[in-house]
Amino acid sequence: MTTFTFKKDEKLCSQKIIGDLFLKGSSFLCYPLKVVWKQESLPTLAPVQVVFSVPKRLFKRAHDRNLLKRRLREAYRFHKHELHELLMAHQLQVALMIVYIAKEELTFAQIDEAMVKVIERFKKNVTLTN
Repeated sequence: MTTFTFKKDEKLCSQKIIGDLFLKGSSFLCYPLKVVWKQESLPTLAPVQVVFSVPKRLFKRAHDRNLLKRRLREAYRFHKHELHELLMAHQLQVALMIVYIAKEELTFAQIDEAMVKVIERFKKNVTLTN
């Protein structure tokens, strides 16, 4: 049975790993999201740790950024099981950053649709690199 939770050990909090993502990570664009990822040995047993970002440069008000991050987390939470199954089958751990790059505030349905595309594209990238 699939559980749709987003627990603490799935959140990427390590500043070292986040910095490493920007320096050595691979990325792709799937509008309105940019994904930066790197195969990494993570400090937890989770196959993937993820962090969400909404730039202050695009959304000046904190409540706007928080709303968009909440929508991103929720969309990820509904579709992450596909990603977990793939990574567990290949015995991989991945650090992942999802950045919201659209200049306008999109609805949850639009973000959810983009998240499905991101996960499909990420699955192709992981299978190609291994």
